[in-house]
Amino acid sequence: MANKKIEVVRGIDLQTYMGRWYEIASFPSRFQPKTGINTRATYTLKEDGTVNVLNETWLDGKRSYIEGSAYKADPKSDEAKLKVKFYVPPFLPVIPVTGDYWVMYLDEDYQYALIGQPSRRQNQMDEEVYNQLLDKAKEQGYDISKLKRSTHSDPPPPSEDDGPKDTKGIWWIKSILGK
Repeated sequence: MANKKIEVVRGIDLQTYMGRWYEIASFPSRFQPKTGINTRATYTLKEDGTVNVLNETWLDGKRSYIEGSAYKADPKSDEAKLKVKFYVPPFLPVIPVTGDYWVMYLDEDYQYALIGQPSRRQNQMDEEVYNQLLDKAKEQGYDISKLKRSTHSDPPPPSEDDGPKDTKGIWWIKSILGK
């Protein structure tokens, strides 16, 4: 990415932002399986002002997930810059991994967001909206040629309480190995 100052949303209403968001596209990450589908995140605001983060993806028919937390990078700022923290590996969470979560674009109805990768509340997106978000990412200096469009089933998988789970963290090991 170019050395350009990234512009972020100001004055985000965290309560309105909470809920389930579907990943529409993402840059490859060693912390996410390459062949995962139906990738989504669910955010829940806690009483202390931090956010519970549940990231999920389905790999080989099983739900893989990791839970973490998010908090304002600078509590005094109105910028939508958060820090997220997960403990890995998920089957023996001992190593803290912290990253940036910056909301670079958010539509007025809180339906579409750009977080370094487009993210949204439904698991499908109109091509025109997708292309507009790609343009915004390019304006921020991202090389979108490395972007991978995410796969989602229609309808999406059931809630996190249903279906088989990967309780051993096999997805995490596979993702570290580049699978």
